[in-house]
Amino acid sequence: MTRFGASALLAAGLLIDAPALRAEVPFAQVVVDANSGRVLHAVNPDGLVHPASLVKIMTLYLAFEAMDKGQLSPYERIRVSKNAAAQSPSKLNVPAGQSILVRDAVLAIVAKSANDMTVALAERIAGSESDFALAMTDKAKALGMTRTVFRNASGLPHPAQVTTARDMAVLGRAIIRDFPHHYAVFSTPEFAHAGVTHRNHNQLLGDYSGADGIKTGYIRASGYNLVASAVRDKRRVIGVVMGDRSPATRNARMADLLDRGFETLAGVRIADFPAAPERMRTSVAQATPKADKAKPTAVAARQAPSPAQNRARARTETAQASGGQWMIQVGAFHRYALAEQAAQTAAKIAPVTLGNGEIKIVPTNPKKGKPIYRARIAGLSKAEAAKACAALQAKNMACIRAIDAEHAEYANAS
Repeated sequence: MTRFGASALLAAGLLIDAPALRAEVPFAQVVVDANSGRVLHAVNPDGLVHPASLVKIMTLYLAFEAMDKGQLSPYERIRVSKNAAAQSPSKLNVPAGQSILVRDAVLAIVAKSANDMTVALAERIAGSESDFALAMTDKAKALGMTRTVFRNASGLPHPAQVTTARDMAVLGRAIIRDFPHHYAVFSTPEFAHAGVTHRNHNQLLGDYSGADGIKTGYIRASGYNLVASAVRDKRRVIGVVMGDRSPATRNARMADLLDRGFETLAGVRIADFPAAPERMRTSVAQATPKADKAKPTAVAARQAPSPAQNRARARTETAQASGGQWMIQVGAFHRYALAEQAAQTAAKIAPVTLGNGEIKIVPTNPKKGKPIYRARIAGLSKAEAAKACAALQAKNMACIRAIDAEHAEYANAS
């Protein structure tokens, strides 16, 4: 059993041996240092697999390249042909003959994985989807993707459309390196068009600290695929998982893979922590050590409340009474210590807005295996939560905000 079969999938409540996920779908994974390209861990990195919607990363690479050359503007309108409109879902369902802004087509590709928009974009850039696919393959070879062949712009099934986990890592590095000014689009949490809001398919965003892209993919022949990138302590790693059996196991495996990448780059191995209490609470003031003072010890919520806990509870009740029923989440982790570290890092980045908050490390409660620990800071006002997320995201740290369900009776969602 590999480390990832044991730890990541235990966290998802599913214990399976990675190479034996589905006999008809090859499995592969790799994590690389985004700076050097050095492979930090790999399983079957050069085995041929079907990319599914990971193809769209190359579609967007060529679109960004055309924008930078002045051949395409994000604010021009492109026509949706009958061929584009006829693509299988997922799609935006823009009728044939109508047009859409390039910018909106790109957002639809990122967030909704819209096949109709990929074809419309391909036809605008190359005249036809088939010619665009040739250009995609040529670009792949130029980037060093030695085993990749593209046959369409969307990733819809084609028997000759193949790639490898290593090649997808090369593409992930390339789009970040060559188009840093466009890359931020991959962290778009949601996209609205014609009155409908579409959430990003990449659920790792907001659930893994530092994750900022990039793309999911699925067809029956490929299984569940994901290329993901994350930044911590000025280090960036890129992970690729191909051929997993479900979105949940794919995401858990990717989180574990990225953890392993960061640990390898740091030159340390972080030991597994024992199961955490049902809920740990620490005030941000307690969690942020002051000069010449020792770091306080966390106290389990199931134990009898200490005077410090009573004071923390009083602060929380005061915050609730003044509208502090909002919280932020800065990641979800397979290790308790990593979740606690992420919450404390957030408190240091935004001490003014988070100063009255309360750190909560909230584990899931799976029927089997280990929980996933969600790093949250609660007891905030709506404005404080918004300002905190803005400050954290400016530092490349994941952040989502929401009403604290535990105190929903106080909530005002207006």
